[in-house]
Order: sequence, then structure tokens, then C-alpha cells
Amino acid sequence: MFIWCRDHRLHHRYSDTDGDPHNSKRGFFFCHMGWLMHKKHPYVIELGRRIDMSDLQADWMVMFQKKYYYPLYLLVAILIPTYVPVFFFGEHWWDSMLVCYFLRYVLSLHSTWFVNSIAHLYGTRPYDKNLQPVESWFVSIVTLGEGWHNYHHAFPWDYKAAELSDYINHSATFIKFLENIGLAYDLKTASPEMVLNRIVRTGDGSHYLLDNEMSRAAVTACGPLHPLNPTYKSTLKPPRRQGGR
Repeated sequence: MFIWCRDHRLHHRYSDTDGDPHNSKRGFFFCHMGWLMHKKHPYVIELGRRIDMSDLQADWMVMFQKKYYYPLYLLVAILIPTYVPVFFFGEHWWDSMLVCYFLRYVLSLHSTWFVNSIAHLYGTRPYDKNLQPVESWFVSIVTLGEGWHNYHHAFPWDYKAAELSDYINHSATFIKFLENIGLAYDLKTASPEMVLNRIVRTGDGSHYLLDNEMSRAAVTACGPLHPLNPTYKSTLKPPRRQGGR
């Protein structure tokens, strides 16, 4: 949790530059999984030391998870998921391990990594055409709502990570449920007026309500032109390449 939050803060502050741990300007493979196989860029190391983590360092639960990460991982990610089918359904240990740990882990990792790759490369930019992240229906399907990435980078404090909380956005629904039972509070969201102003000022014209003919015609895909096609993207001029910092 601690390490992920640090990298995610770097990703937002230095998005798609050399200070971004999974800089999408370095290509699909790198931002999807290659960044975990490479040495970190010197900017990522340098800027990672400067990023403010004091709020998480003051949270006993986060620091407990950081301190006991490996035993907790062994227990929660491997032993418990593997043991349940063995105990309740009589599965063989090895079969249970293959499905409930290895297969589950591979699927969950690649689904998560789609947010770093597909949701930064193949989609539209209805909220800010100057940002690299895009809106991806496909990624929202496989991640339960985390594919509305252009909005998320335009309004990173919005708990919904999307304009709509009730449209392919189970994450927002769950957070709202936690608020209702008292386990989440002070949820922040962008006002409709703020969102509208951003769409009009910087959007690429592809918003589902405020789109235009030119922007609709600029959407293409490899194969069927359909929002669930992961190659679905706008052919409008992409954001210009930014500097290293």
C-alpha cells in the first residue's frame, strides 16, 4: 500500500514524463508491465525521495501493512485463497494453488496494468485534450470502473474517478456504500459546473453530451468501431511530448 501510494503520487504529479514510474510515452509494453522489469529512471528515484508521504507515515494501519508486508502477503494472498477450496470443496492443494493464486494473480495484475497502458493510449479525452490519459470503456469493464482515466487526471481528488458514479463504476458505488456505513467520510467530488467548464475549455469534443461532428469522426479502432474495443481511440492530435520533469 505504502509503495503503491508513493508511485501513484509520482504518477499524478509527473504524469507521462520521465518522473512517472510507468511513463506511457515509453510505449505500451513499458507502461503496462515493463516498468517493473527495468531499473527506475533516475528522475523517479530522485523525485520519489521528495514526495510527501507524511500522512501515510502517520497512519498506523498503513505502516503495519508496510512492516509486515511479506507475512501478510503469504497469509492473505496465498494461504487463505488456496485453503478455502481445499477445505470446503475437497480440491487438491496444487489445483487450488494454480487457480486461486496463480491464475487469479495474473488476471488481476493485467487488469490493473490496463489502467497504466490502455487507459493512457487508446480512448478519448473529453475533459482535457492536453492530458495523455483517456476514457476507456474496455478498461472500466475489466477494472470495475477505473477506466475513466482522463476525468481522473483532470479531477484527481474526486472519489468517483469518473464523472458518473452509476455507469460502469462499481468502485465508486462501493466507496459510497462505505460512507453510508461510516467507514468512509469527507468524500470529495468536482461540482457539475466545474466539470462543464473544463469540458468546454479543454475537452477534445468527444463528451457523450457535448460532442461534435468533427470529434465523432475522429474516433477510430482496429477492427469494429465500438467503445468496448480496447483499440478504440481518437485520431485528433495527441498531447505534445512534455519535458523530463
